[in-house]
Amino acid sequence: MRVMHDLPAPLADLVRSLELSTEFSDEVMREVEALVEAPGIDDPSLVDHTSLPFVTIDAVTSRDLDQAVYVAREGEGYLVAYAIADASHYVRPGSALFAEAMRRGATYYLPGASVPMLPRALSEGIVSLNPDGPRRALVFFHHLDARTEILSTELVRGRIRSRAKLSFSGVQALVDGTDTTLASTPFRDSLFLLREVGQKRMQLATERGLVRYRREEIEVKLADGGASFSVVEQVRDEVELWNEQISLLCNAEGGRLLREHPAPAVQPIYRVHGGPDPERLHALAALTRELARVHALPEAPWIWAEETQSLAAYLAALPVGAHGAHDDRIARAITRQAIMVNLRSAYSTEPGPHVGVGAEPYARFSAPMREMVGVFLHKEAVEMLTGEHPEVEVDEALRAEVVEIANRAKDVQRRVADLANELVIDRVFRPELERSTEERTRFVGTVMGITSGKVHVRLDAPPIDVKLYLRDLGRDLAPTGPRGERRPAIWLEPDEHGVVLRERDGHRPVLTLGAEIRVVVVRRDDAQRRWVLGLVP
Repeated sequence: MRVMHDLPAPLADLVRSLELSTEFSDEVMREVEALVEAPGIDDPSLVDHTSLPFVTIDAVTSRDLDQAVYVAREGEGYLVAYAIADASHYVRPGSALFAEAMRRGATYYLPGASVPMLPRALSEGIVSLNPDGPRRALVFFHHLDARTEILSTELVRGRIRSRAKLSFSGVQALVDGTDTTLASTPFRDSLFLLREVGQKRMQLATERGLVRYRREEIEVKLADGGASFSVVEQVRDEVELWNEQISLLCNAEGGRLLREHPAPAVQPIYRVHGGPDPERLHALAALTRELARVHALPEAPWIWAEETQSLAAYLAALPVGAHGAHDDRIARAITRQAIMVNLRSAYSTEPGPHVGVGAEPYARFSAPMREMVGVFLHKEAVEMLTGEHPEVEVDEALRAEVVEIANRAKDVQRRVADLANELVIDRVFRPELERSTEERTRFVGTVMGITSGKVHVRLDAPPIDVKLYLRDLGRDLAPTGPRGERRPAIWLEPDEHGVVLRERDGHRPVLTLGAEIRVVVVRRDDAQRRWVLGLVP
């Protein structure tokens, strides 16, 4: 067995607890070595597009480069070429590599590290669209009109050469005019056209009523060799949103091409995301009315008139002020509540709407080195292009297995994120126990949700989510007797809208959704693996 990446001790413990493997068998690695020796770049069946100035645009630290983009004028409209790493050429059914990728299902991301689905010699080497030579790619050519509506899409298996590994921040500096480093490059015009296309595609989404949630990007970084963490709240660069629009376009068009192909041997997998239940939307509208009443806010923009206003328009109109300001806290809490009305997306063999991206059908072509479903979709796309198919029954059975694996991988990634968040919270709160109660940090945050058992809080610094449990708060708020003894806990319950937390008997309000809150670490409940936090007056 060969270890692909050494993890800091706390992350290694997390990985072991989830039974994730950081090792690949000798058989898998022998296959990888053979692929590295013969990567198939000179395959005569590939359409050569190495003359196009593709570039990758990712986070500065990214090494597994799935996608490269090139944009050009085409009459009054645009040609958008999007190359996606040709992982299915290397990860083939019947190989040990394919079996291992199926077992893992996806790459799992931790703070400052990952457990890869594929050995890094592939995902960061010959499959990744690095700017060190030509690469195999599945290339989408989208022909768009002046409004960036789709006219047609062509799909080919090609050979491309990325001209540069760019970062979101670097491209943003170019289009903002704050850095001229990229101004004389052969792909400069393509980057400015990416801005045009991205902005117009976002406008089309707004016109269709697509909800764009105000999400905070939280980055957790390792420090001191993994002994500690730093947590930073980041604002996404606009260029990341523009690039995302092209990725969404490819996934939607790829799903459409597979669905419309007449051959029964083509076996698509779709990602579906149904709309919120109408009753939950009604409850959200009622919550905004009660929240406005409690906080004495004007009807506009705070109350959602669901019969005359789309949720997208309502959320877009909420005031975005200075972080931590009164209105900003309320707007963040409302956005959190709006996100909570949504169902989770899932993979399916049947097409359906994906309301989160405004597409039907929708298929995840864009991450073939990080998701097994991407490898399978690329395989099906190649079969669609070549007309060479395995037996239908065999492929149907494989597809069903991939769907199950893909949905399970989503659950595993959520568990990874929860445990990583727990690690971070432990690192933040444990030093507090070494201080006296009077010396402990008063953490400031926002009440983001109130349920029958918990209060959800987003701290300002560090920007992490924590929970206050009503039974702990009830004990904390219980009055003391004349000798300082603690009397029975107060019974706390939220109102019907989840806006106000009150004492059941006296009806005294204790906490309000969207309000500023201060908490202090009380103790660690090791039996329940949670921290007990108290309110600071």
